Amino acid sequence: MKAERRTQWLRGVLDLCVLGVLADGEYYGYAITQRLEQAGLGHIKGGTLYPLLARLEEAGLVTSRWTAGEQGPGRKYYTLTQQGHHTFKEQAGDWTSFTEHVATLIYPRGEKQE
Repeated sequence: MKAERRTQWLRGVLDLCVLGVLADGEYYGYAITQRLEQAGLGHIKGGTLYPLLARLEEAGLVTSRWTAGEQGPGRKYYTLTQQGHHTFKEQAGDWTSFTEHVATLIYPRGEKQE
């Protein structure tokens, strides 16, 4: 996949992907980037992730807490609020519906190409 296209797609869905990671539990920033990378989204830079987390927190979808590090710096952990869980479920449904509609256009006979 070309990097430019991937970047365009990520702009529209990265917040949903981060909410999806946090729907599984509490994570700190680096662990979130690792989960996103393992899911095939590529490397997400801190300069992209942390402002997004701040926006999600400002919107009331995420809360955070600092913990002291055992042998290094402290970590800021993020978790979904009740509103965040509700928003994630709603947006995940919207995304699924949207991608199904797109699939009917790019695979008009229902045949996905490998």
